Amino acid sequence: MKIAVLPNLSREKAQYYTVKLIERLRGFGSAIYMQRGFQNSFSEYGICFFDDLKEMIRSCDLMVALGGDGTIIHCARYAAEFEKPILGVNVGRLGFLAELETDEFDELKNLAEGNYRVENRMMLDIHYSENGVEKTCSALNDAVIMRGTLSPMPDFRVDFNGRTVCDYRGDGLIVSTPTGSTAYSLSAGGPIIDPELSCILLSPVCSHSLL
Repeated sequence: MKIAVLPNLSREKAQYYTVKLIERLRGFGSAIYMQRGFQNSFSEYGICFFDDLKEMIRSCDLMVALGGDGTIIHCARYAAEFEKPILGVNVGRLGFLAELETDEFDELKNLAEGNYRVENRMMLDIHYSENGVEKTCSALNDAVIMRGTLSPMPDFRVDFNGRTVCDYRGDGLIVSTPTGSTAYSLSAGGPIIDPELSCILLSPVCSHSLL
């Protein structure tokens, strides 16, 4: 199996655990891919280094992101683009999105042997206009509509299929996937939703009306 390893070395002990991860995966017969920028830190481990990130992901069978939830979310956009499964290893704090902790590396044997299940997560496609130009982006977590620093408090109306869901005044609105329910939405008082559900969560930010 060809595995692309994407670590966030700014995390405490991330380099140490990345080495342990690489050694364990190579012990199970996996080929390891990494970006060229990591070559000085991991040159002695028989890794295939790539200059182009997208080419590396296109060529691998699976991605392993080692860091916190932010690292996993950053890598997820590339995983979605090339339809590659991604495994999160937590070396952050909460690690809601991670499937493995650093004391569970023995479980990587199942990964190398193909003994695992891929869990599909829904994403959002966001369409918006910026300076008259129509743009589109994708999000695993959420899209947030916020007022500017000096702008007056806006009025929001949420419509779905031509029907009004709610009206309110507030600082903003978080439109979240179930995966994103444990991120900004949770801080704003939103509920935690099972990530396998297919639904969209709306969480007002500092609402000035009772919903």
